[in-house]
Amino acid sequence: MEFTYKRADELDFDPRPQIAMVFSEGFYRWLQELSKDKACLARAFAHIFDLSQFFVAVHGDEIASIVGCCTAGTKPVSFDKQILCKEFGFLRGRIAKIMLTKYLLQNVYPFPLGAETGSIEIVASSPKYHRTGSAFGLINYVMETLPYRDYVLEVVDNNTGAIALYEKLGFREIQRTPEKHAKRAGFDYRIYMKHSADGKEAD
Repeated sequence: MEFTYKRADELDFDPRPQIAMVFSEGFYRWLQELSKDKACLARAFAHIFDLSQFFVAVHGDEIASIVGCCTAGTKPVSFDKQILCKEFGFLRGRIAKIMLTKYLLQNVYPFPLGAETGSIEIVASSPKYHRTGSAFGLINYVMETLPYRDYVLEVVDNNTGAIALYEKLGFREIQRTPEKHAKRAGFDYRIYMKHSADGKEAD
């Protein structure tokens, strides 16, 4: 299966609805407390993506995989509380705001990021394109296209499929931190991985 890789703002159509659906399906485990309707989730989240910091794998007219990439002091998403409340209702809209703020905006690495380091964030694939190589090819494309020397990412310890993918791409674990509320979160550790241009791990 062949894919085209592009920065999201370079597409000749508005990719936000599809990106939002891939995001909603990929992170449904955590998002379903807001709504079990994936179409509702996609409508609510379609506005949050900075297309200049997102990349997509496209097959035909379908977005197969997404990945955000940013650097220190920036995030590839932002959100409008009014839109969240409109789609989810006042209470769940406020919960969505808290979740997005905590997990996407305030979540930071336990080590400093240099100017030559890119942060890989929000990696997800449509279920239809699982195990097709779209995410592998997309992350490879990002690392070959952007000017960063090193790349880092965070993954939870029970996401073994993602860890295997990142290791195949050349990422190596450099640190792990225990999750304070492991039982509620559903995982025990946050694992931090790094891909270095020179192949060396961080000190």
